[in-house]
Amino acid sequence: MRILVIAAHPRPEQSRANQALSLEITKQPDMDYRNLYEEYSDWNIDADKERELLLRYDRIVFQFPLYWYSCPPLMKKWFDDVLTFGWAFGPSGDRLLGKEFMLATTAGGTENSYRSGGSNRFTVSELLRPIEQTIFTCKGTFLPGFISYNANAGSGEYLADEAKRFAKHIRLPAEELVH
Repeated sequence: MRILVIAAHPRPEQSRANQALSLEITKQPDMDYRNLYEEYSDWNIDADKERELLLRYDRIVFQFPLYWYSCPPLMKKWFDDVLTFGWAFGPSGDRLLGKEFMLATTAGGTENSYRSGGSNRFTVSELLRPIEQTIFTCKGTFLPGFISYNANAGSGEYLADEAKRFAKHIRLPAEELVH
């Protein structure tokens, strides 16, 4: 299985958690890693290039910090620019049919803070439903993702363990992820 991790973090130098995840992924010989903020610092996304890349992979993982209860703005722009009508959805928009998609996010808060009654009121899965619906609309297969909680307070050892768990999770067969 060919796996592409598309990462987006507007200030990666300030995120020990996302640095740990990206370091772990770049060490994996069977995965490719792209950082949208490095690739498109001018915000001019080459949609054709991105579409060509998507077609080469079986599983695409969007990796980002939970950013105002969603993804960072450049990743949202990537969705808007790349996943267009007639290519990813709509009449003859079936290019992503059969592709597997997964979200991998880091959250500064604890798992308990992301629940009904918690300080953030919703689970991370609930907050990210618009992206799940985007993948569904594009006829992709949306797989259970990876969430690393307490990213701001985690020790170096904790973050390294989370990064290893991340690399293992995103290569699990779909059947094991869906139960």
